[in-house]
Amino acid sequence: MTENVPVRCPACRRTHGYTPPSYPCPCGTPVVPPVLRGAPAEPITHRTWTDAWITARCAACGRQDQWPQPELGCPCGTVLRLPVRPVASPAPQRETQGGGSGPTSSATGLSTAPAHIPLPRTAAPPRPAFRPVTIRTARDAVSTAARYLRWLGFRDVVQPEERPAGPVTGVDLRGHGLVARVDPTTRPTSLRAVECLWLTGLATEARGVAFSLAGYAPEARARAEGIGLPLFVMDLTGIPQPLGGAADELLAGGA
Repeated sequence: MTENVPVRCPACRRTHGYTPPSYPCPCGTPVVPPVLRGAPAEPITHRTWTDAWITARCAACGRQDQWPQPELGCPCGTVLRLPVRPVASPAPQRETQGGGSGPTSSATGLSTAPAHIPLPRTAAPPRPAFRPVTIRTARDAVSTAARYLRWLGFRDVVQPEERPAGPVTGVDLRGHGLVARVDPTTRPTSLRAVECLWLTGLATEARGVAFSLAGYAPEARARAEGIGLPLFVMDLTGIPQPLGGAADELLAGGA
Protein backbone atom coordinates (compact mmCIF):
# COMPACT_ATOMS: atom_id res chain seq x y z
CA MET A 1 0.00 0.00 0.00
CA THR A 2 1.09 3.59 -0.60
CA GLU A 3 2.60 5.11 2.53
CA ASN A 4 1.30 8.31 4.08
CA VAL A 5 4.02 10.98 4.13
CA PRO A 6 4.01 13.82 6.72
CA VAL A 7 4.40 17.23 5.07
CA ARG A 8 5.05 20.43 7.02
CA CYS A 9 3.93 23.74 5.53
CA PRO A 10 6.71 26.32 5.94
CA ALA A 11 4.17 29.16 5.87
CA CYS A 12 1.81 28.16 8.69
CA ARG A 13 3.91 25.37 10.28
CA ARG A 14 1.01 22.95 10.04
CA THR A 15 1.78 19.27 9.36
CA HIS A 16 -0.37 17.30 6.93
CA GLY A 17 -0.56 13.66 5.93
CA TYR A 18 0.01 13.21 2.20
CA THR A 19 -0.62 10.02 0.24
CA PRO A 20 1.18 10.10 -3.13
CA PRO A 21 -1.11 9.28 -6.06
CA SER A 22 -0.45 6.27 -8.27
CA TYR A 23 -0.31 6.27 -12.07
CA PRO A 24 -0.93 3.37 -14.45
CA CYS A 25 2.20 1.98 -16.11
CA PRO A 26 1.53 0.34 -19.52
CA CYS A 27 2.57 -2.98 -17.94
CA GLY A 28 -0.39 -2.71 -15.55
CA THR A 29 1.54 -1.94 -12.35
CA PRO A 30 0.70 1.29 -10.46
CA VAL A 31 3.65 3.72 -10.30
CA VAL A 32 3.92 5.91 -7.19
CA PRO A 33 6.23 8.97 -7.24
CA PRO A 34 9.02 8.32 -4.69
CA VAL A 35 8.38 11.29 -2.36
CA LEU A 36 11.39 11.99 -0.15
CA ARG A 37 10.25 11.49 3.44
CA GLY A 38 11.56 14.23 5.72
CA ALA A 39 12.63 16.56 2.89
CA PRO A 40 11.18 20.09 3.22
CA ALA A 41 8.30 21.01 0.93
CA GLU A 42 8.71 24.17 -1.14
CA PRO A 43 5.98 26.80 -1.65
CA ILE A 44 5.09 27.28 -5.31
CA THR A 45 5.32 30.97 -6.16
CA HIS A 46 5.78 30.54 -9.90
CA ARG A 47 4.76 27.67 -12.18
CA THR A 48 6.24 26.47 -15.43
CA TRP A 49 4.94 23.46 -17.33
CA THR A 50 8.43 21.97 -17.72
CA ASP A 51 9.17 22.13 -13.97
CA ALA A 52 5.84 20.53 -13.09
CA TRP A 53 6.83 17.03 -14.24
CA ILE A 54 9.04 14.33 -12.76
CA THR A 55 10.49 11.09 -14.11
CA ALA A 56 9.53 7.92 -12.24
CA ARG A 57 10.49 4.31 -12.87
CA CYS A 58 8.11 1.37 -12.71
CA ALA A 59 9.43 -1.10 -10.16
CA ALA A 60 7.94 -4.04 -12.09
CA CYS A 61 9.11 -3.49 -15.69
CA GLY A 62 11.74 -0.74 -15.27
CA ARG A 63 9.98 1.62 -17.69
CA GLN A 64 10.55 5.36 -17.09
CA ASP A 65 7.76 7.86 -17.73
CA GLN A 66 7.00 11.48 -16.88
CA TRP A 67 4.27 12.14 -14.31
CA PRO A 68 3.02 15.29 -12.50
CA GLN A 69 5.19 16.66 -9.68
CA PRO A 70 3.55 15.77 -6.33
CA GLU A 71 1.85 18.82 -4.82
CA LEU A 72 -0.24 19.57 -1.75
CA GLY A 73 -2.61 22.48 -1.14
CA CYS A 74 -2.41 23.69 2.46
CA PRO A 75 -5.57 25.20 4.02
CA CYS A 76 -3.57 28.38 4.65
CA GLY A 77 -3.57 28.97 0.89
CA THR A 78 0.00 27.87 0.16
CA VAL A 79 0.54 25.30 -2.58
CA LEU A 80 3.52 23.06 -1.78
CA ARG A 81 5.82 21.17 -4.12
CA LEU A 82 7.06 17.87 -2.65
CA PRO A 83 10.59 16.73 -3.58
CA VAL A 84 11.01 13.23 -4.99
CA ARG A 85 13.92 10.80 -5.19
CA PRO A 86 15.75 11.08 -8.54
CA VAL A 87 15.47 8.10 -10.85
CA ALA A 88 19.26 7.69 -10.71
CA SER A 89 18.94 6.85 -7.01
CA PRO A 90 17.17 3.45 -6.86
CA ALA A 91 14.57 2.86 -4.19
CA PRO A 92 15.24 0.19 -1.52
CA GLN A 93 14.57 -3.31 -2.84
CA ARG A 94 11.91 -4.84 -0.63
CA GLU A 95 12.02 -8.17 -2.47
CA THR A 96 15.36 -9.02 -0.84
CA GLN A 97 13.58 -9.27 2.48
CA GLY A 98 10.87 -11.57 1.20
CA GLY A 99 13.10 -13.71 -1.02
CA GLY A 100 11.21 -12.64 -4.14
CA SER A 101 8.73 -15.51 -3.71
CA GLY A 102 5.65 -13.42 -2.98
CA PRO A 103 3.20 -11.88 -5.49
CA THR A 104 4.10 -8.82 -7.50
CA SER A 105 2.32 -6.48 -5.10
CA SER A 106 4.51 -7.71 -2.19
CA ALA A 107 7.73 -7.48 -4.18
CA THR A 108 7.14 -3.89 -5.25
CA GLY A 109 5.32 -2.66 -2.14
CA LEU A 110 2.53 -1.38 -4.42
CA SER A 111 -1.12 -2.32 -4.56
CA THR A 112 -2.29 -3.99 -7.78
CA ALA A 113 -5.78 -2.52 -7.37
CA PRO A 114 -6.84 0.16 -9.89
CA ALA A 115 -5.81 3.67 -8.88
CA HIS A 116 -8.65 5.81 -7.56
CA ILE A 117 -9.29 8.72 -5.25
CA PRO A 118 -11.26 7.78 -2.12
CA LEU A 119 -14.33 9.75 -1.11
CA PRO A 120 -13.58 12.73 1.14
CA ARG A 121 -14.71 12.19 4.70
CA THR A 122 -17.15 15.08 4.36
CA ALA A 123 -18.66 13.89 1.08
CA ALA A 124 -22.23 12.73 1.28
CA PRO A 125 -22.88 9.13 0.11
CA PRO A 126 -23.73 7.57 -2.29
CA ARG A 127 -21.60 9.80 -4.52
CA PRO A 128 -18.93 7.63 -6.19
CA ALA A 129 -15.23 8.43 -6.00
CA PHE A 130 -14.00 11.18 -8.29
CA ARG A 131 -11.54 9.80 -10.82
CA PRO A 132 -8.99 12.43 -11.86
CA VAL A 133 -7.33 12.87 -15.25
CA THR A 134 -3.80 14.26 -15.54
CA ILE A 135 -3.68 17.99 -16.40
CA ARG A 136 -1.16 18.79 -19.14
CA THR A 137 -2.70 21.87 -20.79
CA ALA A 138 -4.93 24.80 -19.89
CA ARG A 139 -7.78 23.07 -21.71
CA ASP A 140 -7.28 20.00 -19.50
CA ALA A 141 -7.70 22.23 -16.44
CA VAL A 142 -11.08 23.50 -17.70
CA SER A 143 -12.19 19.96 -18.57
CA THR A 144 -11.17 18.72 -15.12
CA ALA A 145 -13.13 21.49 -13.40
CA ALA A 146 -16.20 20.65 -15.52
CA ARG A 147 -15.97 16.95 -14.59
CA TYR A 148 -15.55 17.84 -10.92
CA LEU A 149 -18.57 20.15 -10.94
CA ARG A 150 -20.70 17.42 -12.53
CA TRP A 151 -19.40 15.04 -9.85
CA LEU A 152 -20.58 17.53 -7.22
CA GLY A 153 -24.05 17.42 -8.76
CA PHE A 154 -24.25 20.48 -11.02
CA ARG A 155 -26.21 19.81 -14.21
CA ASP A 156 -25.54 20.83 -17.82
CA VAL A 157 -22.01 22.10 -17.15
CA VAL A 158 -20.61 23.44 -20.43
CA GLN A 159 -18.03 25.91 -21.66
CA PRO A 160 -19.66 29.10 -23.02
CA GLU A 161 -19.26 29.65 -26.75
CA GLU A 162 -18.46 33.32 -26.15
CA ARG A 163 -16.14 34.47 -23.38
CA PRO A 164 -15.88 38.23 -22.62
CA ALA A 165 -12.48 39.76 -23.24
CA GLY A 166 -10.18 40.48 -20.32
CA PRO A 167 -7.96 38.49 -17.98
CA VAL A 168 -10.42 38.23 -15.09
CA THR A 169 -13.90 39.01 -16.41
CA GLY A 170 -14.65 35.79 -18.27
CA VAL A 171 -16.63 32.78 -17.13
CA ASP A 172 -15.09 29.49 -18.23
CA LEU A 173 -17.97 27.18 -17.31
CA ARG A 174 -21.71 27.54 -16.95
CA GLY A 175 -24.34 25.17 -15.68
CA HIS A 176 -27.78 25.06 -14.14
CA GLY A 177 -27.49 27.75 -11.44
CA LEU A 178 -23.70 27.84 -11.83
CA VAL A 179 -20.90 30.05 -13.12
CA ALA A 180 -17.30 28.94 -12.70
CA ARG A 181 -13.88 30.35 -13.45
CA VAL A 182 -10.79 28.22 -14.08
CA ASP A 183 -7.38 29.90 -13.76
CA PRO A 184 -4.69 27.70 -15.38
CA THR A 185 -1.97 30.36 -15.23
CA THR A 186 1.24 30.24 -13.21
CA ARG A 187 0.29 33.16 -10.95
CA PRO A 188 -2.08 33.08 -7.94
CA THR A 189 -5.64 34.11 -8.74
CA SER A 190 -6.21 37.77 -7.90
CA LEU A 191 -8.72 39.54 -5.68
CA ARG A 192 -10.30 41.17 -8.73
CA ALA A 193 -10.89 37.79 -10.38
CA VAL A 194 -12.67 36.50 -7.28
CA GLU A 195 -14.86 39.60 -6.99
CA CYS A 196 -15.74 39.57 -10.71
CA LEU A 197 -16.86 35.96 -10.50
CA TRP A 198 -18.95 36.68 -7.42
CA LEU A 199 -20.61 39.70 -9.09
CA THR A 200 -21.30 37.64 -12.21
CA GLY A 201 -23.04 35.07 -10.04
CA LEU A 202 -25.16 37.75 -8.38
CA ALA A 203 -26.14 39.24 -11.73
CA THR A 204 -27.16 35.86 -13.18
CA GLU A 205 -28.63 34.42 -9.95
CA ALA A 206 -26.10 31.62 -10.12
CA ARG A 207 -23.56 30.16 -7.71
CA GLY A 208 -19.95 31.06 -8.42
CA VAL A 209 -17.15 28.50 -8.00
CA ALA A 210 -13.45 29.19 -8.63
CA PHE A 211 -10.64 26.82 -9.60
CA SER A 212 -6.94 27.69 -9.74
CA LEU A 213 -3.72 25.82 -10.51
CA ALA A 214 -1.44 28.28 -8.70
CA GLY A 215 -3.59 29.02 -5.66
CA TYR A 216 -4.99 32.40 -4.61
CA ALA A 217 -3.58 35.70 -3.44
CA PRO A 218 -4.11 36.13 0.34
CA GLU A 219 -6.54 39.00 -0.15
CA ALA A 220 -8.47 36.97 -2.73
CA ARG A 221 -8.88 34.08 -0.33
CA ALA A 222 -9.93 36.38 2.52
CA ARG A 223 -12.52 38.04 0.30
CA ALA A 224 -13.89 34.69 -0.88
CA GLU A 225 -14.24 33.54 2.72
CA GLY A 226 -16.20 36.69 3.56
CA ILE A 227 -18.64 36.38 0.63
CA GLY A 228 -18.97 32.60 0.74
CA LEU A 229 -17.40 31.88 -2.64
CA PRO A 230 -16.07 28.30 -2.91
CA LEU A 231 -12.39 28.09 -3.91
CA PHE A 232 -10.63 24.99 -5.18
CA VAL A 233 -6.95 24.44 -5.95
CA MET A 234 -6.05 21.90 -8.63
CA ASP A 235 -2.75 20.10 -8.99
CA LEU A 236 -1.51 18.45 -12.17
CA THR A 237 -2.85 15.09 -11.06
CA GLY A 238 -6.33 16.52 -11.64
CA ILE A 239 -7.47 16.45 -8.02
CA PRO A 240 -9.23 19.65 -6.86
CA GLN A 241 -8.71 20.49 -3.17
CA PRO A 242 -11.18 22.73 -1.28
CA LEU A 243 -9.95 25.93 0.33
CA GLY A 244 -12.12 27.56 2.98
CA GLY A 245 -15.47 26.86 4.58
CA ALA A 246 -17.62 27.50 1.49
CA ALA A 247 -15.70 24.91 -0.53
CA ASP A 248 -15.86 22.40 2.32
CA GLU A 249 -19.64 22.85 2.53
CA LEU A 250 -20.04 22.43 -1.23
CA LEU A 251 -17.94 19.27 -1.15
CA ALA A 252 -19.96 17.89 1.75
CA GLY A 253 -23.43 18.63 0.42
CA GLY A 254 -22.97 18.85 -3.33
CA ALA A 255 -24.92 21.13 -5.64
